[in-house]
Amino acid sequence: MKTAIITGASSGMGREFAKEIYRRYLHIEEIWLIARREDKLLELKKEMGRKGIEVFSLDLTKEEDMKLYEQALKERKPEVCMLVNCAGFGKIGSIEEVGPESNREMVKLNCQALTEITCLTLPFMKKRGQIIQLASSAAFVPQPYFAVYAATKSYVLSFSRALKYELLSREITVTAVCPGPVKTPFFEVAECGEERVMKPIKKLFMAKPEKVVKKALQDAKKGKEKSIYGIPMKLLEVLCKILPHKLLLLFMS
Repeated sequence: MKTAIITGASSGMGREFAKEIYRRYLHIEEIWLIARREDKLLELKKEMGRKGIEVFSLDLTKEEDMKLYEQALKERKPEVCMLVNCAGFGKIGSIEEVGPESNREMVKLNCQALTEITCLTLPFMKKRGQIIQLASSAAFVPQPYFAVYAATKSYVLSFSRALKYELLSREITVTAVCPGPVKTPFFEVAECGEERVMKPIKKLFMAKPEKVVKKALQDAKKGKEKSIYGIPMKLLEVLCKILPHKLLLLFMS
């Protein structure tokens, strides 16, 4: 069956991607929704209504749950048209405020799990399939008090850009989505210490998730390697390319 697979589908950007793919891509016969919170996934499934919505309650930081995903792929053999990796989280604060456990979990989910899901899914992807990886504008430059999160998103961006060229012969596109602050529950989880410069910036440039997702799907269809919503974030990317990072880091500290 022609299938779309979405991780982090229970809330935020993942939920918005699921709803938009459901509305937009009628040729997709099956949508796999993956997240830890089964109750939220079942709510989304009920809201979407159409048959072919499959719920997988998985914690992608756990090896046994990743094996369950791999087993599902081998048993069902889906024809994957689209993979959207949205599972991830961030913590704002100094490296000490965030603490070793949260820093470790960020790396495991944002980097390791995303990479493993991508590798496991690739054998089942069809020609002209699309991979969409949720990175962030935080990937453009190191960020004090957002250090590990920004580093994980730099990994996602770099990994996605390289993978795009590895998959040219299979005509599978890879698009890294690099939004600025988005109006989702992300910051409810992220705020664990003093926010410093992050709070005024996020309020000034907060975007609506549905607009970010619509642009991401448009850019993925065009085969773009990056999707950046809004003029401010596009300017930020340019500034991060032309200005010394040392200067930007001093401003953010």
